[in-house]
Amino acid sequence: MTILAAFAVPHPPLIVPHVGQGNEAPIIATTRAYQEVARRIAWLHPDTIIISSPHSTLYRDYFHISPGGEVTGSLAEFGAPQDKFTEQYDEALVRAVEASAQAEGFPAGTQAPTQRQLDHGTMVPLHFIHAEYDAQRAAGKELPDFKLVRVGLSGQGLDKHYHLGKLFAQAAEQLGRRVVYVASGDLSHKLKKDGPYGFSASGPVYDKLVMNVLGKGAFPELFTFDETLLENAAECGHRSFVMLAGALDGLAVAAEQLSYEGPFGVGYGVVSFTPLGADSSRCFEGEYQRLRDAQYAARLAAEDPYVQLARRTIEAFVQGGHRLPLPEELPAEMLQRRAGAFVSLHAHGQLRGCIGTIGPVQENIAQEIRHNAIAAATEDPRFMPVQPDELHDLEYSVDVLGPMEPVASPAELDVKRYGVLVSKGSRHGLLLPALEGVDTVEQQLDIARRKAGIYPEETGVTLARFEVVRHY
Repeated sequence: MTILAAFAVPHPPLIVPHVGQGNEAPIIATTRAYQEVARRIAWLHPDTIIISSPHSTLYRDYFHISPGGEVTGSLAEFGAPQDKFTEQYDEALVRAVEASAQAEGFPAGTQAPTQRQLDHGTMVPLHFIHAEYDAQRAAGKELPDFKLVRVGLSGQGLDKHYHLGKLFAQAAEQLGRRVVYVASGDLSHKLKKDGPYGFSASGPVYDKLVMNVLGKGAFPELFTFDETLLENAAECGHRSFVMLAGALDGLAVAAEQLSYEGPFGVGYGVVSFTPLGADSSRCFEGEYQRLRDAQYAARLAAEDPYVQLARRTIEAFVQGGHRLPLPEELPAEMLQRRAGAFVSLHAHGQLRGCIGTIGPVQENIAQEIRHNAIAAATEDPRFMPVQPDELHDLEYSVDVLGPMEPVASPAELDVKRYGVLVSKGSRHGLLLPALEGVDTVEQQLDIARRKAGIYPEETGVTLARFEVVRHY
């Protein structure tokens, strides 16, 4: 058994004494749990420690594994330059994982720009591990050095994070490495109104759910978290925890919650996982696919004709390169009325494409949707074109715009009811209403101005508002 243990840990720099300077006292339970984690790791004396960090190099469609032989870092950014780190990477293990990923066309490796220094999501766990190693060596115990592997998260789905965890475990087995896996990640950042990130009702809900799941070692349940809940809770560790679960695929585990705290408005959980031996009933990769298929079927069953047309259009174009003829059974309004329309795509809780028209360009709403759906999937300059293997993960919305109404001042706007069009000359910036995270008219106008390239101090700017009918 090459995965000796795994741990889910937070990474608040404040918990490091030179950073916290006494202000870490309210999270003493987290400190003690971290020290226990470090003791367990030192007792196991692993060859390699793998740390997945949300603050390492991150790409939407690629997992970056840090390359090279040696890496340094310090907590100078947090006022503690004396906390320095020099680590040796396990280059052989990295090469083995990269080779496996390349062999199966999996998007992971070292071939991308990287952070030159360690990130705090990696250094906070290392602080406690090194402190324990130093203490035991000072007491006369001989401990072999360990090497490090650092991997970032990705905008890919949870199934891909799980699979990468499996690749790490398989590479460790192949090389005979004794490995400890550390999943670095905070829980919700929105637990308190007076916290640094404010409050969302989703925050406490997420923390309670995920600590229950981790505390039971119920890894398949990590796949069932709604992406909207994850986004609203502003968590940063969920994908890291899923990667940990993948590293323990096929193993029975004893899970133990060591601590949970959130006094500063951010959730900090520490959980230990001890492998107990092979268990074929705990191979969970297929669970994600079954869940994905069920969610896709549920979305299809709930579609109205507007969303159904957008989905069918995109699937036909992405899979076969042809434009779907308009179905005969469409509602009369879609065939007889003209209006601007936006088609938005989301995958794994993240925007995947959005293209629309302010006013009608096509002969009717149906053609407007069909045209903009293809554009959203293939022409949004922020994203690569949608690929066939992404189609089951896409969630669609269609916004049909009402007429533009000029307004004299922001007082006539309502961020929940009205979208806004900000214009000056040929520059236009549009923002739809009722968007998550856009809670005030000031925010709405600021985003619309930036989209148009209109600076706040510019004068002669005109405003227009519009209502939408949103179809999910």
